Amino acid sequence: MAAQDGTNGSNASADGPADATNESANGTTGGGGATNESANESTWGPRIDGEAGATTPENNTAAETANALGEFLAQWLPVGLADAVSKFVLAVVIMVLAWYASKVINRLLGRRIARRFRRPSVSRTVLRLIRLVVMFFGFTTVLTVYEVQLGDIVLSVTVFTAVVGVILAPIVGSYISGIFVLADQPYEVGDMVEIVDQDVHGFVEDVTLRYTKIFTLDNTFVTIPNGSIRDRDVVNYSAEDPRTRLRLDVTVSYEDDVEAARRLLENAARDVDVVIDGGPDIRIGSARYPAAPTCYVNDFADHGVLLTLRFWVKEPYKLLTARSKILERVWDRQDDVDMTFPYPHSHLVFDETSGHLDVAVGEGGPGGRVADGDRRGTSDANPNGRGDARSDDPST
Repeated sequence: MAAQDGTNGSNASADGPADATNESANGTTGGGGATNESANESTWGPRIDGEAGATTPENNTAAETANALGEFLAQWLPVGLADAVSKFVLAVVIMVLAWYASKVINRLLGRRIARRFRRPSVSRTVLRLIRLVVMFFGFTTVLTVYEVQLGDIVLSVTVFTAVVGVILAPIVGSYISGIFVLADQPYEVGDMVEIVDQDVHGFVEDVTLRYTKIFTLDNTFVTIPNGSIRDRDVVNYSAEDPRTRLRLDVTVSYEDDVEAARRLLENAARDVDVVIDGGPDIRIGSARYPAAPTCYVNDFADHGVLLTLRFWVKEPYKLLTARSKILERVWDRQDDVDMTFPYPHSHLVFDETSGHLDVAVGEGGPGGRVADGDRRGTSDANPNGRGDARSDDPST
């Protein structure tokens, strides 16, 4: 019994130092916890409790980065200035990265989108929207740097839009018109078009949701809002096929050889380089038209026979050149077939019913002229009524 008691006493004494050691370790751990709490309290910048609706650390990484940068700058700058500079620098870096990322994404997806839509105007619009989404994501990240809630921004934008709705209405209408322009496909990038009421001829350079840019034949740019261009007549010369058909009306005299005049017009058109001089028929819809220049008798006009020459031009921007060269060749060769161009003229005829006027020169009233007799019909001075003017001066 004594031995056992001694053994138990030894165990108790052995356990005693161990318990003391554990308590000491726990105390040390507790001290470490106090140290951690003190470190947390000294972290840069104020912290908003979760009850106040602050974002979680996972959703506020940008703000934490700004705080860390502010701590670093606070070694040389005042606290307030360091905080402002850190947030501004981080916002600039985020927007630059978003801009660069949008360019990289457009470069990677550009060819795929172009093959998918097959229309330059639509593919460009899609790429612009992708770039806008990336930049908007960067903007929302900048808002988290300044600890601004996106819901507050949306509410402010809603109120602002309601206030200035009258001002924004034309802009919104232009964007909606741009959507209809892209959907209706009246023209495409690279097409030659004509704005009839503005006398604008040129190539479509770009089509956006807000405007259409035209590079004119005068080497100038014309930008027309889509809301305005939808209300105008637009002629597309190169939709589907750049070949354009023109007509030229020429009137020849009734005394001329009409068949020879027709051949002269057709040959004059064939000799122009920009004119299609033959080949298979050109199809427009369900109709087919001769590719070679063709001249028809159109009408028997007041002054002669009206001939109509129809011909195809290879490129739509060479219409005026083709027309001018054909007219030059017709003018140079008209003597070969004795072709004449009738023109309206007036022929005045005086007969016995035209009346007469007697004029006295050198005597009488003001100016030395005296009217003798009646202006109409016959008079005593001229009973025959020949309609001539007679002078009372024997010397004349």
